Amino acid sequence: MKINLQKKKDSSVHFEAMNTNGDKVEMYNSSAGNQQAASPMELILMGVSGCSSIDIVHILEKQNLKVDDLQMEVEGHRNETVPKVFHRIDLLVKIKGDIPANKAQRAADLSFEKYCSVSKMLEKSVDIHHKVELNGKLIS
Repeated sequence: MKINLQKKKDSSVHFEAMNTNGDKVEMYNSSAGNQQAASPMELILMGVSGCSSIDIVHILEKQNLKVDDLQMEVEGHRNETVPKVFHRIDLLVKIKGDIPANKAQRAADLSFEKYCSVSKMLEKSVDIHHKVELNGKLIS
């Protein structure tokens, strides 16, 4: 895996990263004001939620269960002092579909406990907690 990062012209806090496929993501220093893109720390939260969402859908589809919708709310809690790293991440997985509650819960548990590379990497230094909501009802 290789990423190329480049500073945007006329800004000292705006960057663009590109992978080998040419996919681009912009980043901006959120403390600079007038935020024009996600901050690197926000991208970490997007990464963990995206990784686990892909896992959850894949696990359920392998069981011939159709996911009508999946959304995730993620909240990162950072230290007050520098470095302001995450010390806790809370995720609420919102699944919609004709899926048994135990299967939805198991898919989320498997993602965070076994398959999601991002959460497995982060768990060494961050407390990661997840809850599952199925069709508008909290099940865990």
